[in-house]
Amino acid sequence: MAPQPQNGLGVAALVLGIIGALLGIVPFLFWISGALGLAALILGLVGHGRARRGQATNKGMALAGSILGGVAMLLAIVGLVVTVIVVKKVAHDVEERRKSASSTGPADSAAPQAPKADEPVPFGETWEYEDGLRITVGKPESFEPGRYAVGHNDGDLAIQVRITIVNGGHEPVPLVGVLPFVKDADGAQVASIYDTAHPTKLFSGTLKPGERAEGQFTYSVSPKGAGKLRLTIYPGAGYDRAEWDGPAQDGAPDATASATPSASPSSRTDESAKLGV
Repeated sequence: MAPQPQNGLGVAALVLGIIGALLGIVPFLFWISGALGLAALILGLVGHGRARRGQATNKGMALAGSILGGVAMLLAIVGLVVTVIVVKKVAHDVEERRKSASSTGPADSAAPQAPKADEPVPFGETWEYEDGLRITVGKPESFEPGRYAVGHNDGDLAIQVRITIVNGGHEPVPLVGVLPFVKDADGAQVASIYDTAHPTKLFSGTLKPGERAEGQFTYSVSPKGAGKLRLTIYPGAGYDRAEWDGPAQDGAPDATASATPSASPSSRTDESAKLGV
């Protein structure tokens, strides 16, 4: 009795090649098309080899699967190139609109002005943009990390910062990816704490006009750099950065103030002698 032909690889190659070629035409699905095309090409070549050895009877099907697999991979490469070009163009257009908006200035002189990018406001105050977007960063609050907290170093201060964003404008504002970046008095990046007892609450979704969103973030701050923190937020395309500063907790010494040189005992003695004291 003759053995059954092993046609499975040829059939699989053809099916994967057809699906991969079709997905290669759909925008942003090129990565699936490339994976299916590669699988179809390999299976088709193996199936074609079986057919040449007489172990399969679908030589044409395996060959067609290999060809379609190659087409799918080619379409995937084209899709990747097109996607990169489109993303670069969109990023360039967004940057041009931002520059244009900043150069033309506000349409209404009575509209609220956002502080300058190089002038941070104190913790607890609100940073307001010309389109009505308002961001408030509360004063840092100390807390006791939980038993399973990650990111907190022994001896560091554990602080929690609450951030509120209010859309007082007329257009929705996407909040995905809006994160605060914190540096200490020495300019070092402050590490985040991940604690189930005091969970981090990220911003997400889109903030519609009139809505508000609240976020909660926790950090581990070295006592040496706790005198003055600087928190920076980038609300998204078209917005300049917003910055706040202040101590990690009330009473924390400011490193910049402590670095100010004081008069030496001898100079104070000289001054007293001049005054006749």
